[in-house]
Amino acid sequence: MKKALAQIISPAVVSQLRNYGKLMRADKPVGIYLLLWPTLWALWLAGEGTPDQGLFIVFVLGVIVMRSAGCVLNDFADRKIDPYVERTRNRPIASGAVTPFEAIVLFVALGLVAVGLASMLNRPAQILAIVAAVLTVAYPFIKRFVSIPQFVLGAAFGWAIPMAFAAQTGETPELAWLTFGTAMIWAVIYDTFYAMVDREDDLKVGVKSTAILFGDVDLFVIAGLQGVMLVALLLIGFRAELSAWYYASVAIAAMLMAYHLWLARDRQPAGCFAAFLHNHLIGMVVFIGIVLHYTFNPVAPIAL
Repeated sequence: MKKALAQIISPAVVSQLRNYGKLMRADKPVGIYLLLWPTLWALWLAGEGTPDQGLFIVFVLGVIVMRSAGCVLNDFADRKIDPYVERTRNRPIASGAVTPFEAIVLFVALGLVAVGLASMLNRPAQILAIVAAVLTVAYPFIKRFVSIPQFVLGAAFGWAIPMAFAAQTGETPELAWLTFGTAMIWAVIYDTFYAMVDREDDLKVGVKSTAILFGDVDLFVIAGLQGVMLVALLLIGFRAELSAWYYASVAIAAMLMAYHLWLARDRQPAGCFAAFLHNHLIGMVVFIGIVLHYTFNPVAPIAL
Protein backbone atom coordinates (compact mmCIF):
# COMPACT_ATOMS: atom_id res chain seq x y z
CA MET A 1 0.00 0.00 0.00
CA LYS A 2 2.77 2.42 0.96
CA LYS A 3 4.70 1.56 -2.19
CA ALA A 4 1.64 2.15 -4.35
CA LEU A 5 0.96 5.45 -2.59
CA ALA A 6 4.56 6.50 -3.12
CA GLN A 7 4.22 5.76 -6.82
CA ILE A 8 1.07 7.86 -7.05
CA ILE A 9 2.48 10.77 -5.05
CA SER A 10 5.72 11.18 -6.96
CA PRO A 11 8.30 13.87 -6.17
CA ALA A 12 7.07 15.77 -9.23
CA VAL A 13 3.50 15.82 -7.87
CA VAL A 14 4.71 16.95 -4.44
CA SER A 15 6.78 19.68 -6.07
CA GLN A 16 3.82 20.92 -8.09
CA LEU A 17 1.55 20.89 -5.04
CA ARG A 18 4.17 23.00 -3.32
CA ASN A 19 4.05 25.43 -6.25
CA TYR A 20 0.27 25.65 -5.89
CA GLY A 21 0.75 26.37 -2.20
CA LYS A 22 3.15 29.19 -3.06
CA LEU A 23 0.66 30.53 -5.59
CA MET A 24 -1.93 30.68 -2.79
CA ARG A 25 0.71 32.30 -0.51
CA ALA A 26 0.35 29.44 1.97
CA ASP A 27 3.99 30.08 2.88
CA LYS A 28 3.24 33.74 3.65
CA PRO A 29 0.37 33.82 6.16
CA VAL A 30 0.50 37.55 6.93
CA GLY A 31 -2.29 38.17 4.39
CA ILE A 32 -4.50 35.69 6.23
CA TYR A 33 -3.84 37.52 9.51
CA LEU A 34 -4.68 40.90 7.99
CA LEU A 35 -7.99 39.53 6.72
CA LEU A 36 -8.70 37.43 9.81
CA TRP A 37 -8.37 40.01 12.60
CA PRO A 38 -11.12 42.40 11.37
CA THR A 39 -13.35 39.38 10.74
CA LEU A 40 -12.86 38.31 14.34
CA TRP A 41 -13.55 41.87 15.53
CA ALA A 42 -16.90 41.66 13.79
CA LEU A 43 -17.80 38.19 15.05
CA TRP A 44 -17.10 39.14 18.66
CA LEU A 45 -18.85 42.51 18.44
CA ALA A 46 -21.89 41.06 16.66
CA GLY A 47 -22.07 38.15 19.10
CA GLU A 48 -21.38 40.40 22.12
CA GLY A 49 -18.47 38.20 23.12
CA THR A 50 -20.04 34.83 22.30
CA PRO A 51 -20.12 34.36 18.51
CA ASP A 52 -21.86 31.31 17.10
CA GLN A 53 -19.32 28.47 16.98
CA GLY A 54 -20.46 27.29 13.57
CA LEU A 55 -20.12 30.79 12.13
CA PHE A 56 -16.65 31.07 13.64
CA ILE A 57 -15.54 27.97 11.75
CA VAL A 58 -17.20 29.06 8.50
CA PHE A 59 -15.66 32.54 8.59
CA VAL A 60 -12.16 31.37 9.53
CA LEU A 61 -12.21 28.87 6.67
CA GLY A 62 -13.69 31.54 4.42
CA VAL A 63 -10.82 33.90 5.24
CA ILE A 64 -8.25 31.27 4.26
CA VAL A 65 -10.06 30.26 1.07
CA MET A 66 -10.84 33.78 -0.16
CA ARG A 67 -7.38 35.09 0.57
CA SER A 68 -5.89 32.13 -1.31
CA ALA A 69 -8.25 32.65 -4.24
CA GLY A 70 -7.42 36.35 -4.34
CA CYS A 71 -3.69 35.62 -4.47
CA VAL A 72 -4.13 33.13 -7.31
CA LEU A 73 -6.20 35.57 -9.36
CA ASN A 74 -3.82 38.43 -8.59
CA ASP A 75 -0.84 36.47 -9.91
CA PHE A 76 -2.82 35.45 -12.99
CA ALA A 77 -3.69 39.08 -13.67
CA ASP A 78 -0.07 40.16 -13.09
CA ARG A 79 1.52 37.31 -15.07
CA LYS A 80 2.96 39.73 -17.64
CA ILE A 81 4.07 42.25 -15.01
CA ASP A 82 5.59 40.12 -12.25
CA PRO A 83 8.63 39.01 -14.33
CA TYR A 84 9.77 42.66 -14.46
CA VAL A 85 9.38 43.38 -10.74
CA GLU A 86 12.30 42.36 -8.51
CA ARG A 87 10.15 41.14 -5.61
CA THR A 88 7.71 39.11 -7.73
CA ARG A 89 9.74 37.65 -10.58
CA ASN A 90 10.05 34.29 -8.83
CA ARG A 91 6.33 33.81 -8.22
CA PRO A 92 5.02 30.49 -9.62
CA ILE A 93 3.31 31.86 -12.74
CA ALA A 94 6.01 34.44 -13.47
CA SER A 95 8.72 31.78 -13.21
CA GLY A 96 6.77 29.26 -15.30
CA ALA A 97 6.33 26.75 -12.45
CA VAL A 98 2.53 27.06 -12.78
CA THR A 99 0.73 27.72 -16.06
CA PRO A 100 -2.03 30.34 -16.36
CA PHE A 101 -4.52 27.54 -17.09
CA GLU A 102 -3.57 25.74 -13.89
CA ALA A 103 -4.02 28.98 -11.98
CA ILE A 104 -7.53 29.49 -13.36
CA VAL A 105 -8.49 25.89 -12.48
CA LEU A 106 -7.18 26.41 -8.95
CA PHE A 107 -9.07 29.70 -8.64
CA VAL A 108 -12.31 28.05 -9.77
CA ALA A 109 -11.79 25.20 -7.29
CA LEU A 110 -11.25 27.65 -4.43
CA GLY A 111 -14.27 29.63 -5.60
CA LEU A 112 -16.45 26.53 -5.42
CA VAL A 113 -15.27 25.92 -1.86
CA ALA A 114 -16.16 29.52 -1.02
CA VAL A 115 -19.62 29.04 -2.52
CA GLY A 116 -20.07 25.97 -0.36
CA LEU A 117 -19.14 27.92 2.75
CA ALA A 118 -21.45 30.80 1.80
CA SER A 119 -24.32 28.35 1.40
CA MET A 120 -24.09 27.67 5.14
CA LEU A 121 -24.91 31.30 5.94
CA ASN A 122 -28.29 33.01 6.19
CA ARG A 123 -29.82 34.92 3.27
CA PRO A 124 -28.59 38.44 4.26
CA ALA A 125 -25.02 37.17 4.56
CA GLN A 126 -25.27 35.30 1.26
CA ILE A 127 -26.33 38.47 -0.53
CA LEU A 128 -23.34 40.29 0.92
CA ALA A 129 -21.12 37.36 -0.12
CA ILE A 130 -21.92 38.16 -3.76
CA VAL A 131 -20.43 41.64 -3.26
CA ALA A 132 -17.37 40.05 -1.63
CA ALA A 133 -16.88 37.88 -4.70
CA VAL A 134 -17.12 40.89 -7.03
CA LEU A 135 -14.55 42.82 -4.98
CA THR A 136 -12.19 39.84 -4.94
CA VAL A 137 -12.33 39.52 -8.72
CA ALA A 138 -12.14 43.27 -9.39
CA TYR A 139 -9.10 44.19 -7.29
CA PRO A 140 -6.33 42.44 -9.29
CA PHE A 141 -7.40 44.27 -12.46
CA ILE A 142 -8.42 47.66 -11.13
CA LYS A 143 -4.88 48.75 -10.26
CA ARG A 144 -4.32 49.28 -13.97
CA PHE A 145 -7.03 51.92 -14.19
CA VAL A 146 -7.30 53.83 -10.89
CA SER A 147 -4.71 55.43 -8.64
CA ILE A 148 -6.28 54.20 -5.42
CA PRO A 149 -6.53 50.41 -5.77
CA GLN A 150 -5.72 50.10 -2.07
CA PHE A 151 -9.21 51.38 -1.27
CA VAL A 152 -10.69 48.55 -3.34
CA LEU A 153 -8.44 46.10 -1.53
CA GLY A 154 -9.61 47.60 1.75
CA ALA A 155 -13.23 47.08 0.77
CA ALA A 156 -12.49 43.48 -0.21
CA PHE A 157 -10.60 42.74 3.01
CA GLY A 158 -13.21 44.45 5.17
CA TRP A 159 -16.34 43.06 3.54
CA ALA A 160 -16.34 40.05 5.87
CA ILE A 161 -17.35 42.48 8.63
CA PRO A 162 -20.90 43.29 7.44
CA MET A 163 -21.18 39.64 6.41
CA ALA A 164 -20.33 38.53 9.96
CA PHE A 165 -22.87 40.91 11.47
CA ALA A 166 -25.53 39.76 9.00
CA ALA A 167 -24.76 36.10 9.66
CA GLN A 168 -24.78 36.56 13.43
CA THR A 169 -27.70 38.98 13.85
CA GLY A 170 -29.55 39.03 10.52
CA GLU A 171 -28.80 42.72 9.99
CA THR A 172 -25.96 45.17 9.42
CA PRO A 173 -26.22 47.95 12.02
CA GLU A 174 -24.29 51.20 12.14
CA LEU A 175 -21.57 49.48 14.18
CA ALA A 176 -20.99 47.02 11.34
CA TRP A 177 -20.34 49.78 8.81
CA LEU A 178 -18.22 51.78 11.24
CA THR A 179 -16.06 48.71 11.79
CA PHE A 180 -15.94 48.08 8.04
CA GLY A 181 -14.76 51.64 7.41
CA THR A 182 -12.07 51.25 10.04
CA ALA A 183 -10.80 48.04 8.45
CA MET A 184 -10.80 49.66 5.01
CA ILE A 185 -8.69 52.58 6.22
CA TRP A 186 -6.32 50.15 7.89
CA ALA A 187 -5.91 48.22 4.63
CA VAL A 188 -5.02 51.43 2.79
CA ILE A 189 -2.36 52.11 5.44
CA TYR A 190 -0.63 48.74 5.37
CA ASP A 191 -0.97 48.22 1.62
CA THR A 192 0.54 51.64 0.97
CA PHE A 193 3.58 50.51 2.97
CA TYR A 194 3.55 47.38 0.78
CA ALA A 195 3.25 49.42 -2.43
CA MET A 196 6.17 51.64 -1.36
CA VAL A 197 8.40 48.57 -1.71
CA ASP A 198 7.57 48.26 -5.42
CA ARG A 199 7.12 51.94 -6.25
CA GLU A 200 10.04 52.23 -8.67
CA ASP A 201 9.17 49.00 -10.50
CA ASP A 202 5.47 49.92 -10.62
CA LEU A 203 6.30 53.25 -12.23
CA LYS A 204 8.21 51.41 -14.96
CA VAL A 205 5.49 48.89 -15.77
CA GLY A 206 2.55 51.28 -15.37
CA VAL A 207 0.86 49.81 -12.29
CA LYS A 208 -0.97 52.38 -10.15
CA SER A 209 -0.93 52.60 -6.35
CA THR A 210 -1.43 55.01 -3.46
CA ALA A 211 2.33 54.93 -2.91
CA ILE A 212 2.75 56.52 -6.35
CA LEU A 213 -0.22 58.84 -5.86
CA PHE A 214 0.99 60.14 -2.49
CA GLY A 215 4.57 60.60 -3.72
CA ASP A 216 6.86 62.52 -1.39
CA VAL A 217 4.08 63.06 1.18
CA ASP A 218 3.38 59.34 1.53
CA LEU A 219 4.40 59.07 5.18
CA PHE A 220 2.50 62.24 6.05
CA VAL A 221 -0.67 60.86 4.43
CA ILE A 222 -0.19 57.49 6.14
CA ALA A 223 0.14 59.27 9.49
CA GLY A 224 -3.09 61.12 8.76
CA LEU A 225 -4.86 57.88 7.90
CA GLN A 226 -3.53 56.33 11.08
CA GLY A 227 -5.06 59.22 13.02
CA VAL A 228 -8.41 58.67 11.28
CA MET A 229 -8.24 54.96 12.07
CA LEU A 230 -7.57 55.65 15.75
CA VAL A 231 -10.57 57.98 15.94
CA ALA A 232 -12.69 55.31 14.24
CA LEU A 233 -11.50 52.70 16.73
CA LEU A 234 -12.48 55.01 19.58
CA LEU A 235 -15.91 55.48 18.00
CA ILE A 236 -16.30 51.69 17.81
CA GLY A 237 -15.54 51.48 21.51
CA PHE A 238 -18.07 54.20 22.29
CA ARG A 239 -20.75 52.73 20.03
CA ALA A 240 -20.29 49.18 21.38
CA GLU A 241 -19.94 50.43 24.98
CA LEU A 242 -16.58 48.73 25.41
CA SER A 243 -14.49 49.05 28.57
CA ALA A 244 -10.99 50.18 29.48
CA TRP A 245 -9.53 46.90 28.25
CA TYR A 246 -10.45 47.87 24.70
CA TYR A 247 -9.20 51.44 25.00
CA ALA A 248 -5.88 50.15 26.32
CA SER A 249 -5.58 48.04 23.18
CA VAL A 250 -6.24 51.12 21.04
CA ALA A 251 -3.44 52.94 22.89
CA ILE A 252 -1.06 50.06 22.14
CA ALA A 253 -2.20 50.13 18.51
CA ALA A 254 -1.29 53.83 18.38
CA MET A 255 2.23 53.04 19.59
CA LEU A 256 2.55 50.31 16.96
CA MET A 257 1.50 52.79 14.28
CA ALA A 258 4.23 55.20 15.37
CA TYR A 259 6.73 52.35 15.22
CA HIS A 260 5.67 51.50 11.66
CA LEU A 261 6.25 55.08 10.56
CA TRP A 262 9.69 54.89 12.12
CA LEU A 263 10.46 51.65 10.25
CA ALA A 264 9.56 53.31 6.94
CA ARG A 265 11.15 56.67 7.78
CA ASP A 266 13.85 56.36 5.07
CA ARG A 267 11.43 54.85 2.52
CA GLN A 268 13.84 51.98 2.00
CA PRO A 269 12.13 48.82 0.65
CA ALA A 270 13.26 46.69 3.59
CA GLY A 271 11.86 49.13 6.14
CA CYS A 272 8.58 49.60 4.28
CA PHE A 273 8.14 45.84 3.95
CA ALA A 274 8.86 45.38 7.65
CA ALA A 275 6.19 47.98 8.45
CA PHE A 276 3.73 46.05 6.27
CA LEU A 277 4.54 42.69 7.85
CA HIS A 278 4.34 44.13 11.37
CA ASN A 279 0.94 45.73 10.75
CA HIS A 280 -1.09 42.62 11.53
CA LEU A 281 -0.15 43.08 15.19
CA ILE A 282 -2.46 46.09 15.26
CA GLY A 283 -5.42 43.89 14.33
CA MET A 284 -4.37 41.29 16.88
CA VAL A 285 -4.03 43.82 19.68
CA VAL A 286 -7.45 45.34 18.97
CA PHE A 287 -9.00 41.86 18.91
CA ILE A 288 -7.40 41.04 22.26
CA GLY A 289 -8.90 44.24 23.67
CA ILE A 290 -12.37 43.23 22.46
CA VAL A 291 -12.01 39.73 23.91
CA LEU A 292 -10.78 41.06 27.27
CA HIS A 293 -13.74 43.42 27.44
CA TYR A 294 -16.28 40.64 26.99
CA THR A 295 -14.29 38.33 29.29
CA PHE A 296 -14.21 40.69 32.24
CA ASN A 297 -17.33 42.71 31.42
CA PRO A 298 -19.77 40.08 30.14
CA VAL A 299 -23.14 41.14 28.82
CA ALA A 300 -25.72 40.67 31.55
CA PRO A 301 -28.51 38.20 30.68
CA ILE A 302 -31.94 39.63 30.12
CA ALA A 303 -34.20 39.01 33.12
CA LEU A 304 -37.35 37.04 32.37
